[in-house]
Amino acid sequence: MKIDSITEFTDELRELQQATRDFAEAEIAPVAHRLHLAGEEIPDSLLAKMQEMGFFRVLASPEYGGLGLGARAVALVTEELSRAWFSAGALPARNWGLGVLLERFGTPEQKKKWLPGIASGELQAAHSGTEPEAGSDAANIRTTATLRDGRYVVNGTKQWCTHANRADLISLFCRTGKDAGKHGGISLLLVEKTRGEQFVPPTLTGSRIETIGYHGMHSYTLFFDDHEVPEENLLGGTEGIAFKQLMAIYELARMQFAFRCIGLARAAYEAALEHSRNRVQFGQPISQFQAIRHKLADMATRIEAARQLGYMVARKMDAGCRVDLEAGMVKLFASEMAHKVSHDAVQIHGGMGFAVETPVNRYWRDSGLCTIGEGTSEIQREVIARRLLGER
Repeated sequence: MKIDSITEFTDELRELQQATRDFAEAEIAPVAHRLHLAGEEIPDSLLAKMQEMGFFRVLASPEYGGLGLGARAVALVTEELSRAWFSAGALPARNWGLGVLLERFGTPEQKKKWLPGIASGELQAAHSGTEPEAGSDAANIRTTATLRDGRYVVNGTKQWCTHANRADLISLFCRTGKDAGKHGGISLLLVEKTRGEQFVPPTLTGSRIETIGYHGMHSYTLFFDDHEVPEENLLGGTEGIAFKQLMAIYELARMQFAFRCIGLARAAYEAALEHSRNRVQFGQPISQFQAIRHKLADMATRIEAARQLGYMVARKMDAGCRVDLEAGMVKLFASEMAHKVSHDAVQIHGGMGFAVETPVNRYWRDSGLCTIGEGTSEIQREVIARRLLGER
């Protein structure tokens, strides 16, 4: 049997889940491995189809053209897209996150200018926070934005800005002041750009970072050299509150990332299950050997445990509850689960699991990001421990 999600959802959410599954199986899965092997990102034609399906509209409020379906819809859509291709499950995430930031903190002018396009997917978003000396230690950023004559002049280097080439709008984590305190003086600027790897030369340039997996979404190092951003592009119009703003989407980001891991693990498990039935050794399918059967049982159990933990987080988010602890837990558990399940799927495939031509090899490669992206496992454990111990 295939693992499926069975829990309490409205008919509307069930229909959304099935529509996403049908789309992913028909439009994404058939091309994913070929594009992965070629190192190509998600094509514009597929992006356009995802926009038409309304995936980008899932979270935004109806007044901005969204569907307002909440965190559970994000979970369902993400798992189905990620099952077809891990990269596809990531594609709407940046728009969902920036949409939440704009709705909660944006000025009326910023909401009017950007939210309809972000909600529809017509505008593509990216986030630029990480720097060479500021990864997990986000407060150590050195990129500066100095206000001069109504424009912020940005200087610095950013790393791991995923989707930067396709983005029309980049949320930039930068230092606008020298306020006291660990998080003081850090702000979010909304940087507009045209699509493509040329960026905005000569003041904003970038270079692609080659990766072992996650080929459908390209990541970049960005170089800001006196790049000017209008003052009105400061998110919310207030300096020094970027950490407060980003905390508003960390729960969503970690829950969504967890369901990307769950979708990936599900694909790996299903591939291993099918292979175990078809691969004959010593006169019988390898699914008849206890070592393989028990491995499959463990894989299925881990996936379902992660999914149900994720559903709990999504339900609590939709109810307006604080879930920073639980979001950290599901991100940690799901990411390490995906890493383990993908490895076990390769083992079940034997030598062919090590061949790049097999999709299970793609799942294994992509799983390397699971325990790193949206906060490493080490950081997640520290965040969880602090909350359990009542520490700040």
